[in-house]
Amino acid sequence: MGVDVPKQERADAARNRQAVLQATERLLVERGGDHVSLDAVAAAAGVGKGTVFRRFGSRAGLIRELLEERSRTLRENVTGGPPPLGPGAPPRERLMAFLHELAGIGEQNAALLSAHEVACADHKHEDPSYRFWARHIANLITAERPDVDADFLSHAILATFDADLIRHMQREGKSFAEAVQAMARTLLDR
Repeated sequence: MGVDVPKQERADAARNRQAVLQATERLLVERGGDHVSLDAVAAAAGVGKGTVFRRFGSRAGLIRELLEERSRTLRENVTGGPPPLGPGAPPRERLMAFLHELAGIGEQNAALLSAHEVACADHKHEDPSYRFWARHIANLITAERPDVDADFLSHAILATFDADLIRHMQREGKSFAEAVQAMARTLLDR
């Protein structure tokens, strides 16, 4: 019986993957989510459309992978990093730190969130990043307030991570991260 070792990505495949993700991000910012096709991404990344399709499967798969890439460090810090994001801090502190970091990702990636909302609308709640975020938030709320419906509150909190709302607040000169934390404090205090 051998142990399954994860297959290491070939160097050219890793380069292509990064080129595709960077091209996708650039096109999202320049054109908006509605105008980014696999053809446009492939051309901007200097790879064939087949390369993009084989690697990501669809436009939704590409957008999902880019969001996963942008949130990977946060997930690693939550699962094994130092407090307050990582284990060891009180649940309320962890929740506030997590929401602050997640809101920062949202503020820096509003175009990506917008594309994700459209491309993954039918399966948003099955998305790996979304599931991780919702479960983490629900666990922290339950630890702090076992008397409330933590699953519903976690989805309600994540529903505020709307790209249009983030951009609106940015245009108004308001901090989305501060607003999300204030909302979470209010929910936990009541």
